[in-house]
Amino acid sequence: MTMTLNEKDATVAQEGKPARKDGAQSRNAIDFAIRFGFIGLLVGLVIFFSLAADGFSSPRSAVFIFQSVAITGILALGVTFTLVVGGFDLSIGSVATSSMMLSAYVMVVLEQSAFVAIVACLVMGAVIGFINGVLIVKTKVPDLLATLGMMFLLVGLQRIPTEGRSIATGMTLPDGSTANGTFSPFFLQMGRHRFDLVLDNLLPISVVFLLVIGVLVWGFLELTRHGRLMYAIGSNERAASLTGTNVNAYKIVAYMFSGVLASVGGMLLAARLGRGDIASGTNLLLDAVAAALIGFAVLGAAKPNAFGTAMGALFVGILLQGLTMMNAPYYTQDFVKGAVLVVALVFTFSLSGRKAGGH
Repeated sequence: MTMTLNEKDATVAQEGKPARKDGAQSRNAIDFAIRFGFIGLLVGLVIFFSLAADGFSSPRSAVFIFQSVAITGILALGVTFTLVVGGFDLSIGSVATSSMMLSAYVMVVLEQSAFVAIVACLVMGAVIGFINGVLIVKTKVPDLLATLGMMFLLVGLQRIPTEGRSIATGMTLPDGSTANGTFSPFFLQMGRHRFDLVLDNLLPISVVFLLVIGVLVWGFLELTRHGRLMYAIGSNERAASLTGTNVNAYKIVAYMFSGVLASVGGMLLAARLGRGDIASGTNLLLDAVAAALIGFAVLGAAKPNAFGTAMGALFVGILLQGLTMMNAPYYTQDFVKGAVLVVALVFTFSLSGRKAGGH
């Protein structure tokens, strides 16, 4: 017996329902993985280290994680600004180290106040960011090359005044004199003070700096017209220009923000150490870049964003603290960090691509 046309249509419709249902379930699963996969990985990492490393879940361990997260996160927020406008800043680590050395030099060698040191560091960061921005938008030097050149310039420049030595009270200067200045107690409190939170002296003040700066950056990028224009520039620079947006000015401002935040991170590091340690900023660039890029994977954003960057910094801090407490060799930490970064980004962008393509 042959089926009528209506019966055939009904049969095809019924056969198509399971396929559509399976496709919807697959898309829902992908969407869930994109949005919450990284959060699940972060929770899993905390559980793993809590079980595998003695003392990882202790308050003292939390303090170390918070301290490392604060400086890394502040620098990473600076990188986020440049990523938003479609750029990249490789000079943040050297800017932070230069800020640390400059603040120490101003107080210990020049015997100036903490206020003078703070202003000098902030101005230095803004000027370096301005120079980076001008090199990129006016002379058309690619952002990676411009900021890489600035990185090497600063690495050499910060060593010249002391002939490559760290700065501390009582050190002998190149002219044979002695540095008699000291770090201001107020300045040191920026890196060493801790607030009571459940336990005494648990929350470092540097974490408060990170939270405040993170909220301000998030509010600026997500809630203001200027932040939306920055995202528009990073998404389609030509289209943004055609709407009348001053693309060059916004790019320069983004690099200035990056320089200023890197300077803040360097000052916090100097305040924590109580000296201008020439070698302390070695891994700042790698950790900050990793945090900013891992932030792409948080809640499926697939774009630079302040909340994701803060979570990425927390992830990097937990990972390094856990590896350290498990006595993992120092030379394996960058490998593990890089592997996690690659997996997080591939996972995020491949799934986002599938979702966008409707697969």
